Order: sequence, then structure tokens, then C-alpha cells
Amino acid sequence: MRFGRSQFRIAVNFALDGLLAALAVIAAGWLADPAHPIPNPMVLPLAGTASIWLIGVPFGLARQHWRFTALPDLIAIASIAVLAAGLIVLLLVGVGAALPSASFPVLLMLTFALGLTAPRLLYRIARAPRETADEDAEPALLLGDGEAAELFLAALARAGNRKLRMVGLLSISGRETGRRIHNVPILGTVATLDAVLDRLAATEQPPALLIVASGEIIGEGLRQVMTIAEARGLRLARAPSPTALAPTIAGEASLRPIAIEDLLNRPQVSLDREGMARLIQGRRVLVTGAGGSIGSELVRQVAGFGPDTLILLDSSEFALWQIDLEISETFPALRRRALIADVRDRARIVQVCDEVRPELVFHAAALKHVPIVEANPLEGIATNTLGTRNVADAARAAGAGLMVLISTDKAVNPSSVMGASKRLAEMYAQGLDVAGRQRASMKIVTVRFGNVLGSTGSVVPLFRRQLARGGPLTVTHPDMRRYFMTVREAVALVLQASVVGASGAALPVEGGGIFVLDMGEPVKIVDLARQMIRLAGLRPDVDVAVQFTGLRPGEKLFEELFHGAEKPIETGYPGLLMAAPRVADAAIIGRALDEAGAIVDRGDAAQGVALLARLIPEFSPDQRRAIN
Repeated sequence: MRFGRSQFRIAVNFALDGLLAALAVIAAGWLADPAHPIPNPMVLPLAGTASIWLIGVPFGLARQHWRFTALPDLIAIASIAVLAAGLIVLLLVGVGAALPSASFPVLLMLTFALGLTAPRLLYRIARAPRETADEDAEPALLLGDGEAAELFLAALARAGNRKLRMVGLLSISGRETGRRIHNVPILGTVATLDAVLDRLAATEQPPALLIVASGEIIGEGLRQVMTIAEARGLRLARAPSPTALAPTIAGEASLRPIAIEDLLNRPQVSLDREGMARLIQGRRVLVTGAGGSIGSELVRQVAGFGPDTLILLDSSEFALWQIDLEISETFPALRRRALIADVRDRARIVQVCDEVRPELVFHAAALKHVPIVEANPLEGIATNTLGTRNVADAARAAGAGLMVLISTDKAVNPSSVMGASKRLAEMYAQGLDVAGRQRASMKIVTVRFGNVLGSTGSVVPLFRRQLARGGPLTVTHPDMRRYFMTVREAVALVLQASVVGASGAALPVEGGGIFVLDMGEPVKIVDLARQMIRLAGLRPDVDVAVQFTGLRPGEKLFEELFHGAEKPIETGYPGLLMAAPRVADAAIIGRALDEAGAIVDRGDAAQGVALLARLIPEFSPDQRRAIN
């Protein structure tokens, strides 16, 4: 067997530990009885060496890397010192030898611990990288405390050639003010940022960079920090998560931009996760549109609740492959099936449901990009409306107990074919839900919400692509507003609505009601664009322009979550409201959808739009802009 470099170093450590143990025994004997410094008996140092070798092996003492000695290593050394000292004392008592003094056992433990620890710490100090102050090092102020801030400063301290110079730290609470972490003073709290920056400017130590190192600084608090940074011309960045820290942390590339999701994030609502588990665990669950933004997040969260089988259905092979691969890696024991199918193909959907017999269906498949559907109205009707009927009818016939329809705020007072087609799907689902609750058959829960940050086709990925190209960022109208929510929060509330709708609990609307997610306040798109420019460390309208391109076909300036005649109805569950729009008989809507199917088969787009206008009075085709 080849004796490698690593084995040689372990052998050297083994020998050094034995020598240090022998010296520790001599030191303990001298401290216990200075008048008789020679150990008695003389074999005592050898006994110290043997005891450290014997006890140190199970603790891996010789395998410790001296350069990276840390607290767990010191704890192991302390344990070895106690056990080795106890072993030698027992040996002396066993052979009838007198102890040098009553304090000898304690002194022996201390000298063992000191003898084994001090050389390791000195070696670590000697091998630590020497700080070479970079003349161009950027002064920075760290915001946040706790593990993330401590690890960031520790990694920064290990870096030899610093590109950052920390001038101070601001904690979340005031209890830490005046103390130090890795020799960086805690100057105050995040709430006192403005005052601290004034003090630093007065002492000629102003930072050029603010680094956020706490996950608690989000939403409104982060927006306030960003406003202060912008007013003072400071850059803003976020420290890597503790799991992503590396020795190269001192490099500016290790810092990451503040995510727009952090600015818009809201306090988490309390969710009934036990109810979600009862709804999903051990059941066969089908998710349509499983490769899309909402569908893929539904798959992730549903998988975490342990369904019996998870069926992923999508018409896009690549999108389906992506989410199937992800689930295979994160939940390898979960039984699942990945099926290519188009919800517009009624026969195929019937075949799938007959084969897999889903007990719970999440219907997320849809065409949702307003201008594209405006240019292809029959495709929108075929997918959003007829596709919903295909899934609902097939699931009910296969014995499913609950279907959840993902809808949109664009279905309220629709100005586009996309919104009108989704409203018609809502109407069919409402009618089936009323009939299902009366006959104790499949229930349908419809959930309506606004834009999801980062979803396919949404404005945030568009702005990111435009920023990467150097701009400009394009906004259709200066007054355009939209509701936004993170995809994770939206899907969690969809599951919450599913639990409430399936539970049979008393609700303000017994049948045909629509759950509406509380989206908070709408956001001006132009403000969102400018915030993203600032987060990239650039100046709006100076470094990157914002251009207005005009409303696109079917777009509205303001999206609505409720019809004008509707009022939000409290459900008693945080984040969930209900709407009570008119409910039509499922059979009547079914006959209208038969007519829609015939129109789609004929390819008569004008008749398709006219049918939507006849069935949905608030939708006026005359208000739609001409398609260029």
C-alpha cells in the first residue's frame, strides 16, 4: 500500500501529539510539586503519550487539520484531556504510587488540553492569510446580524486580498449595539440607517456599498433601505446565503443583486398545512400544465405532502421533462407519471383520466399571454374554455372528488379574449360545482389571482432580459398597474383554498363561489421597471432608459379582482377572499360550449369572439384594439 502525503501528515500529527502529551505530564508534575520536578515514576511521561494515543484514535485526534482547527476540534481535545488524565490517575492509584499533590489530576487535565490546543491554534494563526489592504477596497456597511452576517464576515476575514472594507454593521434589534463581530463594530440598528450614515460621513468613513445579510430585511423594510441608498448614491447588494459562502467571498462577484421579489414580498400568512396533508397524502393527484410556472410550483408543493401517485400532464415535451427530472431528484421515492397530452384533445384527456383515475385534479393548463391570444382567439377558446370542460368532464367521469381551476384577474370585466375565455371557463366550473355539491359528486374550487412574479411571459423576466442588453426597458403605459405575488405564495394559497373548498366548512358562498387571493396593493409597472434598474446598480433614465410603447391589444390599465357589482367576502382564512359572481346552469353553458367547439372546428375567429361577447355581457369586442 502506497504511503501517501496525507498518511505521512497523519503520522507526523500522531507523533507530535504523543510528544506534547509527554511534555504535558512533565509540566503537570512540576506545577503540582515544584520541589520535585522529576516525574515519579519516570515512566509517567510515556504513560501520558500512550494514553493520548489510545484515547485520541477514536476521536480522530491525529486526523485533525491543524490549519482549520475549530470549536468542534477543541471540544474533542477537551474530552480527550479529561479521559487521558483520568486514565493516568487510575494507573497511579492502581500501582500504589502517590500523587504529586491533590491538585495533580486537575493540573494534568489542563496541561493536556493546553498542550494539544496551543500548537494547533498557533499553527492556524501562522498559516492564516495576511491582510493586504487593497487601496481600492470599497467601504461597505453590513445590514443584518445572526449566522449569515457572522459567516459573511468570517469568510471575508479569511480572504487575503480584500476588495471590501467593512466600516460597520447594523443589527436587526438594538440589543447588539456597541458590540463587535469579527472586530467589526455594531453601530446601531437597520432602523437607524440614516443617522448612522450621517455619523460615518462626519468621521470621513462613509460607505459606498450597503450589503444586506439578513433574510428578515424584505418588503417595506427593504424598500426603505433602497430609498436611502438611492438618495445617497450608495450601491445595494445582498450577501450570499450561508450555504453559498466560499473563500472567494471577498470578491465583489460573490455578492448578488437584491431580487425584485424581496422588495414586493409580504409577511407570510398562517397556512393549514395539516389540512393540506389530509387533502393530498396517499391520493392520486393530476396536475395539468405541469411544466408551466404555476403548474410546476404546484407539482413541487404537492409532492412535499406525499401523494400516492403524482401525474404530470403537459403538451410541451421539454417543460414536462424539466419538472419530471426535478421531482425525480428531489423526491426519488415518489411514484409519478409524466404524460404528454393537450387539454384540447378531449379523447386523449378522457383516456388519461380513465387510466390514472385521479382523485384530485389541479387544472393549471392555459394560454395566458394577452396579445398572443388576441392574435389567435380560437386557440384561446379551445385551450382555456373547451380544455377546462374536457378536464372537468373527464375527471368527474373518472370519479375524482375535487378539481381546482386556476383562473385569473383578467376574467373580471374582461377586455381581452384571454380574459373572456377564462371567465367562460369559470362559469362552466361554477355550474358544475353547484350541481356537484347538490348531488354529492365532484366539487370544483376556482381560484382567481393576478400576476405571478417571474412567470413565463410576465414583465419581470422581460425587464431582466432588457437590462442584460443594456436597455431600454419597455412599458406600455405610464399609468399601468398590476397586482403581483410570488409564485410560491400564490400556490400555497391555492392549496389553502383547495382545503377550505373541499372541507365542506360553512362558507359565505355555498356553491359557485370563487376564491380570490388577497394580492395586496397594485404596483405601477413603470415604478417596477425603475426599481429593477436601481437594483442593478444603475440610474433610471440616465444609465438605462424607460420607454412607453402604448397599450397592446386587449390590455387594461388596471386589473380587477372583483366585478364592479361584487364585494370582497371575508372567508375567515388569511389571504383568502371570495367573490360571488352570477352562476349559470352547467347544461346551458355546456350547450354554448358545443357551439364554441363547432366554431373552433370551422376556424371562424369572428364568430368565436362574437360568441364570447354574447355569453359574457361585460366583454365588448368593440373595445379591443385593432391587431397590427
